[in-house]
Amino acid sequence: MTTSTPLPLTQFVVKMHSRCDLACDHCYVYEHADSSWRSRPKVIADGILAKAAERIGEHAAAHRLPAVRVVLHGGEPLLAGPDRLRRAAEALRAALPPGCALDLRIHTNGVLLSRDFCALFAEQEIKVGISLDGDKAANDRHRRFADGRSSHPQVLRAVALLNEPEYRHLFVGLLCTMDVENDPVAVYRALAELRPPAVDFLLPHATWDEPPKRPDALGAAPYADWLLTVHRLWETDGRPFAVRTFESVHRTLRGFSSLTESLGLEPSDLAVLETDGTFEQADSLKTAYDGAPATGLNVFAHSLDDLARHPGIAARQSGLAGLSEACRSCSVVRSCGGGLYAHRYRSDDGGGSFDHPSVYCGDLMTFINGIAGSGSSAGTPAVGVPVQAAGSSRPGAEQLLPGTLTPPQLDELAAGYGGADTIAALGRSQLALTRAMLAAAWDASGQGRAEAWALLAELDAAAPAAVDAVLAHPYARAWAARRLAGDLPVGLGPLVALAAAAAVRAGRGDTVAVPVRGGRLHLPTLGSLAVPDGEAVVTGRADGLEVRASDGSVHTVLDEPRWRIRLADGWTVALEDTDPLRDSHDHPVADRLSESELLDWTGALREAWELLGRDLPGYAEGIRAGLTTVTPLRPGPTGRDVSSAARQAYGAVGIARPATAPTLALLLAHEFQHVKLGAVLDLTDLYDRGDTALYFAPWRPDPRPLEGLFQGTYAHLAVTEYWGTRTLAYDGLPGAAADRAREQFALWRRYTADAVERLASSGSLTGTGLRFADGMRATVAPWLALPLPAAAEQAADRVRRERAGV
Repeated sequence: MTTSTPLPLTQFVVKMHSRCDLACDHCYVYEHADSSWRSRPKVIADGILAKAAERIGEHAAAHRLPAVRVVLHGGEPLLAGPDRLRRAAEALRAALPPGCALDLRIHTNGVLLSRDFCALFAEQEIKVGISLDGDKAANDRHRRFADGRSSHPQVLRAVALLNEPEYRHLFVGLLCTMDVENDPVAVYRALAELRPPAVDFLLPHATWDEPPKRPDALGAAPYADWLLTVHRLWETDGRPFAVRTFESVHRTLRGFSSLTESLGLEPSDLAVLETDGTFEQADSLKTAYDGAPATGLNVFAHSLDDLARHPGIAARQSGLAGLSEACRSCSVVRSCGGGLYAHRYRSDDGGGSFDHPSVYCGDLMTFINGIAGSGSSAGTPAVGVPVQAAGSSRPGAEQLLPGTLTPPQLDELAAGYGGADTIAALGRSQLALTRAMLAAAWDASGQGRAEAWALLAELDAAAPAAVDAVLAHPYARAWAARRLAGDLPVGLGPLVALAAAAAVRAGRGDTVAVPVRGGRLHLPTLGSLAVPDGEAVVTGRADGLEVRASDGSVHTVLDEPRWRIRLADGWTVALEDTDPLRDSHDHPVADRLSESELLDWTGALREAWELLGRDLPGYAEGIRAGLTTVTPLRPGPTGRDVSSAARQAYGAVGIARPATAPTLALLLAHEFQHVKLGAVLDLTDLYDRGDTALYFAPWRPDPRPLEGLFQGTYAHLAVTEYWGTRTLAYDGLPGAAADRAREQFALWRRYTADAVERLASSGSLTGTGLRFADGMRATVAPWLALPLPAAAEQAADRVRRERAGV
């Protein structure tokens, strides 16, 4: 990170009140090392709020942020009163630039929550999170009033209020601080009974100076055991609510981003504003030492770019390089991320530092390995085909079919949707298929480069997460597909590069000689480097990598692809502009992006993702779970949007950046439908593959094979819903944009409904294919019933006749 271009901050905690009406003995504000709260004003002043809103607005404009999240916090923020909370919401919303959405939240202990507060939060669109540690016994262990009274009844009353239909949309979840002496089963059941949309299970704040309690009777890793017990219950119940801790481990084991600051290697983008107008780092640092979160900066004298450049903020944005030596060489580091930054502190190392593993290191390793080995994670999949040693036989793809999708998951997909669990199941099957295809292609290539294959097999046993992260890269399979298709000029170099990338991720010191052609070395998921042709020797070290080129030059840094475009809630997507096998799409790929093009793509993707979450929530969940890569394509003819999904590149879509973010959102949804259906077709037949007839799609002049009609119909379910939701948003409003939405909706709902019937009447669908047709028909039916102005229907009829040549 340079001083001129800091990573933008997108999440802000604003302290509305610095005191609390409870006396929780595990509170990091009042009960840990930092005592700065004593000298701060109890309530934030209006002038500070106004300046804070101004700073956030200018930061959002400078970095083209499509959204920012602000959490009103404390102490207890409800003590600030409804009028001040209203003024805060109004000031923040007014200060943001056009196109930047405000995700405004409040985190409270719930004691003071009332209907009046809820009415205010509904009016101002403020979402509410509640702190609750479980059943009454668990909650009363720490969360009491100063006189010892229980707060549990008041918190249950607050949750009941948020669960009323009028306010349920405001409820974002519960925050539970673990105590290993609380019964995990009782805690889980008590929280689940409240029907929360999400629960965060947090480790109690601790450092090496003040370590967490570890009762002898509970074993060597009590926090891991506690979490794994809850995880098993959560899985057994079908994941009834979101749990960021669990989902982050599942995601990072597959090479995706974490959803929480306490796990993974994603850069922190959080800042805190105290009631006196000073900027601080994350509140969790208050547990380290007195003054640990301080920055010396304040809202009146310093911008948020100034804050983003602060060394303490930068330290939490440096990924693997910012971790201790022990962490960098650890097999689970990409899931653990070294743990929460505050939990690494110890003072007996010559002045005190965070250059240590987490005080919960053993628990985190046990917890992550426990999930990875449970069969529920998407690391090495239960249905998968592990990489085997050189010369061994490989099972065929038929072994991928049993138990991959449950009937409810199949019905989800048939309707056009697919939640996170369903898309994760598709991802597991695709990873297994990639493994099988790699082995088959290697066998068909005469088993050359046996040393690279043997290393890949060895790493698969010793560091499976490293292998999975590389093989889950969408273009890892492209080499195998081309070799099996007879594209012999594609040599074994890409396979060797996969082994080298896995070795770097494992960080064990393994060395791989990678052939270089065309003056560029490429390591999938890691980046590329301009070096002379020949062989480059790649060594995966604990602190990164070393590349020794054929001319003797040594390099330790790659030109990274445009990875880690942060969209929302910790989700990231990669802009892939370096992988030579990214040309797997049926349209030419763009060259490497310039800095200006990268900035344009970043802003467009962030805005498009906000639109998808708002307009297509049923599709957005699956996109978030399965889309990892966007590959920029070359623009098409003027006025034509270009996009593509490659059948052998699960998780990627190719797009030429369109003129507007709404169009980008539509293309993302449309192409990911192709990605999903391709994965389903790899698992099961939806139609008779012996059918060689050609079928007309209503929107195309040329007949296509049945799979082409199936793919187009499935993709246009999302197109129909996109225009349908935009039509509803414009309900009763005049204007060209509203007219266009209605006309497009009228056109595509009829096209899609007609296409479903052509599929169903083809006579070639299997039982599962007919099930898909029924699901698509049920999804389109409500849209067909939506009344539209006659002008919109007439305009759509004209387009249909013109395309049909009538």
